[in-house]
Amino acid sequence: MIMELSLRTKNQTAWRLLVLLMIIFGVVLCSVRVYAEAVIQGYISDEQLVRGQIVQLVNKDVRKVSPATADKLSSVHGVVVDPNDAPVTLTETGQKTFVATAGRYGVLVSSENGPIAVGDYVSVGSAPGIGAKSNEKYSHVLGKALEPFNGKANVLTNTSGGAGIARILVDIKVGTNPFRAADKNYLPEFLRAAGEKIAGKPVPTPRMYLALAILFVTSFIAASLLYAGVRSAIISIGRNPLSKGGIIKGLIQVVIFGLIVFIVGIFGVYLLLKL
Repeated sequence: MIMELSLRTKNQTAWRLLVLLMIIFGVVLCSVRVYAEAVIQGYISDEQLVRGQIVQLVNKDVRKVSPATADKLSSVHGVVVDPNDAPVTLTETGQKTFVATAGRYGVLVSSENGPIAVGDYVSVGSAPGIGAKSNEKYSHVLGKALEPFNGKANVLTNTSGGAGIARILVDIKVGTNPFRAADKNYLPEFLRAAGEKIAGKPVPTPRMYLALAILFVTSFIAASLLYAGVRSAIISIGRNPLSKGGIIKGLIQVVIFGLIVFIVGIFGVYLLLKL
C-alpha cells in the first residue's frame, strides 16, 4: 500500500513537472516572438523614405535599403516605421531609416489591383515602395491586410496611373506567395527566381517551361555538333595524318557553328522571357 502511494505520488510529481516545462516553453516562445516583432532595425538609404513605404535590401547589403520594386520581390525586407513604434530600436551611426520586418504596422498601399479586403495578401505594386493587392502573378508578399481599402476612402494621394493611395494596418510577414505556390504548373523556386531576375518581372510558368525546352534543345544540338566534329577529326587524323591541316580547319568551323547555335538559343530564351 505504501509503495503504491509512493509510486502514485511520483507520477503526479512527474506530470506536474511536465506541465510546468510545457508552460515555460510556451512562455519562452511567445516572448521570443513578441521581442522579434518589437525590435526595429536602423538602415542607411540614399533617398528620403516615408513611414509606410515598403523597402528592399540594396544588392543584399544588410545595412542599406531602398524603395521595393515589383521586379525584385524576393528582395523585399520590410516597411519603414517610426522609431517610437517599438520599445527596442537597433541602430548605428548614420542609420536614419528604421525598418520593421515583422509585426503590425501601417503600410502605404494603392488600389491599382482592386480594393483590398481584410485578410488579402499585400505585395509591391507598380509604384516603388507602395503596396497593392497580391494575386497569383506575384512571387512574394509582404503580409496580410488587417484593414480594408477601397481606393476612395482615406486617400492620401494618387499614383501616376490614378489609383488611390492610403495607409492601412498590415500584419507583416515577408514570404512566398501561397497562391503562387499552389500553382498547378509547378516550377522549382530557384528556376522561377532565375527567370524573374533575367526578365525583370514575374514570368508565367508555361513560358518558363518553353524557355527551358529551347535551352535544352539548343544545348543538345550544340553539344552533338561539337562531339561529332571532334570525334570525326580525331579519327580522320589517325587515318590520314597528312591532311591534318584541313581536318583541323574543318573542326574549327564545326566548333564555331556549334557555338553560334548555342548563342542563338540563349538569345531566343532571353527574348522569350523578356516579352
